[in-house]
Amino acid sequence: MYRESSVEDRRDWEPPIYRPEVGSLPEMEEKDAEKVNQTGTTTVGITTTDGVVIATDMRASLGGRFVSNKNVQKVEQIHPTAALTLVGSVGGAQSFIRNLRAEVDLYEARRGEQMSMQALSTLAGNFARGGPFFAINPILGGVDDEGHHVYSIDPAGGVMADDYTVTGSGLTVAYGTLEREYEDGLSNEEAKSVAASAVKAAVERDTGSGNGVFLAEVTEEGVDINGHKDFSEVL
Repeated sequence: MYRESSVEDRRDWEPPIYRPEVGSLPEMEEKDAEKVNQTGTTTVGITTTDGVVIATDMRASLGGRFVSNKNVQKVEQIHPTAALTLVGSVGGAQSFIRNLRAEVDLYEARRGEQMSMQALSTLAGNFARGGPFFAINPILGGVDDEGHHVYSIDPAGGVMADDYTVTGSGLTVAYGTLEREYEDGLSNEEAKSVAASAVKAAVERDTGSGNGVFLAEVTEEGVDINGHKDFSEVL
């Protein structure tokens, strides 16, 4: 039998409202992180009288326990006179570099001039802070009209300029060597030996670093990158 609803019934009744649920990104657990290809890494950046020298090791590993690749180039040119290192997850670092290259090309196309190192470092910091790049801590080294620059970029987007810097899992060992051997007024050739020495020291103790050294020279003329399996070639 039909019964007309009362005012009280209508007041208490609420229509079924289907609101969109806000999702969340999956959390990466420790066991998942171990499956990610990581560079482990020791990377060194030094300003010189000629420009900038960057040195990196060559090893990629799975969770720092298994060597997945012995010939990884962990420094890439991203600007006519700048290079960036890969530190952290390989996929995140590669994506980071692709995005920076695209922005550098767009800047030059729109403005008809090259991006300054100050602008490039700020952009890199903004990307690191706001982008989907997992566990990166690169070094940016470059040359522009203002001089020769080295920046370390932390995963939270912090950008710090210095005469020399080290990032990666072997930084504590590399820094000791760098503090001992670095001095003002190094040429590129001298800085290559110092940077390679710092990487070699880290390779001896850090399981995430190894298998040789890549050296990048950055000058106002461009970027030159070469790999060396034998440290004696550059020491």
